[in-house]
Amino acid sequence: MPLLDIVFQDDDLVAINKPHGLLVHRSSIAMDAEEFALQLLRDQLNRHVFPAHRLDRKTGGVLLFALSKDVEKLMQQQFSDNKVDKKYLAIVRGHTADEQAIDYPLRKENGTLQEAFTEYRTLARAELEIPLGSHPTSRYSLVEAHPSTGRMHQLRKHFAHIFHPIIGDRTHGCNKQNKMFKERWEFDTMLLHASQLSFTHPVTNAAVHIEAPLQSEFLKMLGIMGWENVLANSQQP
Repeated sequence: MPLLDIVFQDDDLVAINKPHGLLVHRSSIAMDAEEFALQLLRDQLNRHVFPAHRLDRKTGGVLLFALSKDVEKLMQQQFSDNKVDKKYLAIVRGHTADEQAIDYPLRKENGTLQEAFTEYRTLARAELEIPLGSHPTSRYSLVEAHPSTGRMHQLRKHFAHIFHPIIGDRTHGCNKQNKMFKERWEFDTMLLHASQLSFTHPVTNAAVHIEAPLQSEFLKMLGIMGWENVLANSQQP
């Protein structure tokens, strides 16, 4: 694999633009994987790195690491306390509302319900002349999502809950859509990208804002949808 794209680095933290399909670290639930962001970044920097948070394997975008155990604990506490501002871009099925707040608790693996809150705004909509099921056309939306809590698969579950599943999400998404994207465009990527992180630096107390540009798979789909110029006018820190 080519070198990881480092989008932020100082004496305490380093952030990469994680490719879609790359695991953060070794996992018993993905024994097929041979490359991991943790080991790749460690080898690239020739020093130990410590994940400050997680991204799903199929999600791309800003992934933050600490360069010491102490900073790792401080950053993980910020994520746990919902003090890190996170923004994502996603392409979902259907035409979403202009903006919406999703307040829908999510269940942990042990059955415990946890509050979960996501706000999103719609950046663009498309309607393609592609029949699907009983519908004569196929509708999609590009959304910017802002989860204020950090539950496992929160965005994937929340968009599925409002019947606008993220394209390429096999677990919570729409099998018909995913199959169509694979057959028509040989496309198997989940269209979810962690675009921005903002937080207070745990050592210097300075404001930190990190952005990760979209990767080739997502950009390809923007072109298919006719959204090439949407983000230039709508992205704001």
